[in-house]
Amino acid sequence: MKKYYLFLWLTAFFITGCEKDDFCIDPITPNMIIRFYNATNISQIKPVTDLSINPVGYDDIYSIENLDSIVLPLDVTSNQIIYNFSTGSNQDIITIDYDVEEVFVSRSCGFKAIFNNVTVTSDLSNDWIIGLTETLENTITITTIENESAAHLQIFH
Repeated sequence: MKKYYLFLWLTAFFITGCEKDDFCIDPITPNMIIRFYNATNISQIKPVTDLSINPVGYDDIYSIENLDSIVLPLDVTSNQIIYNFSTGSNQDIITIDYDVEEVFVSRSCGFKAIFNNVTVTSDLSNDWIIGLTETLENTITITTIENESAAHLQIFH
């Protein structure tokens, strides 16, 4: 009888000691979504042809051809990232400053980063990027980037 109780106790111990399988299905750290618009008709989406985007200080190069939007990552280990936008002989630099806030998602997903107080500035030194806002200004402030449900930045070219 003691063996029976010992067996039941060990079985209960192993069953309650097991963790359920957790899978991370929630999106983690969001990327910045950029949409390209026509500078002469600001309500019209204008696809980009032959554009290369290179984050300064990184080896990554993103090339897009005939797309009206792009998804770019932000650096969670820094408060700034600089992207070099090149098309033909034009080269424009966009600087993105932000505060990183880590938020616990779940045991399986861990933490994700939310980007607060995002400020995007373009040097507007060349003719490709005309502005970052509908009034064609070179600076825009975004309150927060916490998901990828909509475009965060509009580039008028």
